[in-house]
Amino acid sequence: MDNQRNFLLAAVLSLGVVFAWQALIIQPRIEREREAQRIEAERLAGTSQEVGVQPGAGAGTGVGAGTPSAGTPSAAAGTPGAQSQTAVPGATTAKPTATAARVPLKSRALEGTINLQGARIDDLRLLRYRETVAADSPVIQFLKPQNEEDGFFAEFGWTLDGKAIAGPDTVWSLVGGSALSPDSPITLRHTADNGLVFERKVEMDRDYLFTVTDTVKNTGTGDRVLRPYGRLPRYGEPKTEGIFVLHEGLIGSVAENEVDEIDYSSIKDDKRIRKEPSTSGWMGITDKYWAAALIPGSPFITNYSYYAQGRPFYQSDFIGEPITVAAGGQTVVTNRLFAGAKKVELVDGYEASLNIPLFSNLIDWGWFYFLTKPLFSAMNWVYQMVGNFGVAILIVTVGIKAVFFPLANKSYASMANMKRVQPEMTRIREQFGDDRQAQQKAMMELYKKEKINPAAGCWPVLIQIPVFFALYKVIYVTIEVRHAPFFGWIQDLAAPDPTSIFNLFGLLPYDVPAFLLIGVWPLLMGITMFVQMQMNPAPPDPTQQMIFKWMPVMFTFLLATFPAGLVIYWAWNNFLSILQQGVIMKRQGAKIELWDNLKSMFGGKKQADSGPS
Repeated sequence: MDNQRNFLLAAVLSLGVVFAWQALIIQPRIEREREAQRIEAERLAGTSQEVGVQPGAGAGTGVGAGTPSAGTPSAAAGTPGAQSQTAVPGATTAKPTATAARVPLKSRALEGTINLQGARIDDLRLLRYRETVAADSPVIQFLKPQNEEDGFFAEFGWTLDGKAIAGPDTVWSLVGGSALSPDSPITLRHTADNGLVFERKVEMDRDYLFTVTDTVKNTGTGDRVLRPYGRLPRYGEPKTEGIFVLHEGLIGSVAENEVDEIDYSSIKDDKRIRKEPSTSGWMGITDKYWAAALIPGSPFITNYSYYAQGRPFYQSDFIGEPITVAAGGQTVVTNRLFAGAKKVELVDGYEASLNIPLFSNLIDWGWFYFLTKPLFSAMNWVYQMVGNFGVAILIVTVGIKAVFFPLANKSYASMANMKRVQPEMTRIREQFGDDRQAQQKAMMELYKKEKINPAAGCWPVLIQIPVFFALYKVIYVTIEVRHAPFFGWIQDLAAPDPTSIFNLFGLLPYDVPAFLLIGVWPLLMGITMFVQMQMNPAPPDPTQQMIFKWMPVMFTFLLATFPAGLVIYWAWNNFLSILQQGVIMKRQGAKIELWDNLKSMFGGKKQADSGPS
């Protein structure tokens, strides 16, 4: 019995630590993030219509579009190894131009402009996603010009002798097309003083993939040794969820079966992480739901960096191996850029169709990917049929219960046997009194004789834990669940239930603190958990009795801060477990203790240590 008690205590306390972390640490961060998003949404609402989409106009045009603010260090000051042949040059050397023309781009998923200074993709809006669930909320502004506080952009270029020859300072000319779309690529050109002519074809698909094909012609008299590069700089301090189950920061895969996940705080300490040369792979920067990633088309070296001087910024970049372009000859290099929402179907599709190793790991499936990804696939498959992710969660939960039915059946049968031998257990406790060692030995002999596993009753709860965390991961990280409605007041399954019993679910005209947001679904979850526990005989140990008495209350408060989709799953799972347990116990001829326990609890009738009266 001591082992059983310790086992239960360990499980409960472990869950308690996780939920307490969510309630006391993560939830306040979420509240601060919501407030920041609200302020940002208000700002964007006033400026989103002003973002230009014509050449020479729009967000980031002119001097600021390709120019760091005052105080930005030179490459030598801010870029370690800026003069090195293997470093990406010009990380902070973009100089102002009088007017930087822009080329508009648009697809069914994206809208924005390309800055002809540096040929940067630095103005990108995600048309399918908004800041909030409100229909008039501004769409997500993902990539932003360098002059903005949180500038974030993609740039491809070339170096000659360690210096940029087609880089941040280069102003390209538009020589083909007028606007970029899936059906209409554009062509840019830059002619250098030494006879090198760079012609760039930019294409985009209907979702989030850009293909950049550079043709370099050498019209001079001597051979030239060039290196292509690509970089993703991100200025300022990115806003993150700050939760341990989610990676946000620098990411990539340039080694076989290996994914680089580098937090912002880690790269601040390391300053630069350089990877071994590779012939395939990708590198980028990821948020919870969005990501930008470079996919080189020739052998390369990868760097993950943090530049602290001047305007601090983070950067994922690559520099290709030297390419010799003979006099009168030419070379062609194709690179790609992913910039958009981490939709599972799209990311997996790009990985398969373009043979990009481990590209699906842009989505943080976690250590339990063998559970999280199949679980999402099942939910998404059902969603495609029913059209509601909340309903999909309910249906998949039924499937999970069916998978675990044999184990649950044995567990409930064991609990029924425990109830049957309860009088004998009471006699043993009375016989040996305070002699715990003799009492435990007699109990073990009884379990062996009756073929009872005393820990079997814990399995219905314990087997839910990995599924619970896998589902939590799915709901928390997949963009498909973001802003997905259920019914009624649940308009975002990835957000907590917005109602609270402490203002009568919105009937009283005041807001309540975050830790008191005990909504309808958390209450239903707590009630079903309470009912399920009361169907069993009361544990003989007073400590266990106290744990089982207060556990539903604790879980109600803690799960109230979790995504509503997860709480709906837990409540529905508890309800199915109640039905399942009732049927099995009745079939085993065991008494269901629910009504006796309720009478004892609320009717003032005391229970002895030996169990329910």
